[in-house]
Amino acid sequence: MSNPIRKSMVWLGLADDQYDYAEPVEPVAPYVQPVVTRAQVTPLPRRVARAAVPEMNEILTVHPRQYRDAQQIAEHFRDGTPVIINLTQMTEADARRLVDFASGLSTGLRGRIERVTSKVFLLSPEHITVSGEESTNVTSDLDAAFTG
Repeated sequence: MSNPIRKSMVWLGLADDQYDYAEPVEPVAPYVQPVVTRAQVTPLPRRVARAAVPEMNEILTVHPRQYRDAQQIAEHFRDGTPVIINLTQMTEADARRLVDFASGLSTGLRGRIERVTSKVFLLSPEHITVSGEESTNVTSDLDAAFTG
């Protein structure tokens, strides 16, 4: 490759047109495939399917007074224990909040929530079957519990 400054000087007539055609050619490096490193990935724990359905030997009844009692409900429900929630000792706002929480909890863990009376609800885990009269619309039942 020739020097661009030298070419410009020759074009302007400031230098002689004497090129050294034997100037060394820089060797072209062979194409090297870039090394791709993978990021460290932490595997997620896999859900282990329960081999046998646990035997139901208790039903927990909870009489919450404050919304923070929801933690106790969630812990037992997550362990597979059916939970009866009696909301008669709560304010209406906290009771609505707790029912919303319980509804999300049962949906997230594939259980069911059913209204037993106007202020009593049953959370049943996935492996528990509750027989009796089926409610057609749980959402309207939940709304009716707090309006009437």
